[in-house]
Amino acid sequence: MNILVATTNPGKIREISGILAVPGVSILTPAEINIMLDVEENGQSFAENALTKARAWCEASGIACLADDSGLSVDALSGRPGVRSARFAGNKATDEENYLLLLESLKGVKDRSARFVCAVALVFPKGDVVAAQGEYAGLILDEPIGDAGFGYDPVFLDPASGKSFAQLSPKEKNDRSHRKKALVELKRKLEESGYLNHS
Repeated sequence: MNILVATTNPGKIREISGILAVPGVSILTPAEINIMLDVEENGQSFAENALTKARAWCEASGIACLADDSGLSVDALSGRPGVRSARFAGNKATDEENYLLLLESLKGVKDRSARFVCAVALVFPKGDVVAAQGEYAGLILDEPIGDAGFGYDPVFLDPASGKSFAQLSPKEKNDRSHRKKALVELKRKLEESGYLNHS
């Protein structure tokens, strides 16, 4: 079975390939089949956006397609920034502008609970859909700490280590990855439904 991943992000491709590396599955990238799409993500949830992307790429390529959407959900902000995580401070906002606006929005707020959320959707040419979601819960710090990672990592406290995500090594961060949790759940669903045949 061929699975096209709807991303050009090398890190995502590596993660997806590693988790779905089972006999009979070949992971394809947009570059390998010479296709490029710009799909508008205007859904109200991560799951909607992932499904929209996967459907569009599947229709364009005729190959089973896997897409994801992810971001940060903050309890005190009713789930925001949510699907607008990458453009919380505006459509062309930098990571720093986004997390500084988040800190400003939470000034004086005691409830700092938040979670990174990732939704994945795999759409098959005949229309079948297998979807999954993964989360990793933590707290929003009062100020940024650390210089690794990206996005909201400097202001997201990992309760397990007491460090911000921007202080974790790539391996530590990957072990906690919301995308990894979503992909592992997707793989379990694919095995249960018979899409993945290990024989």
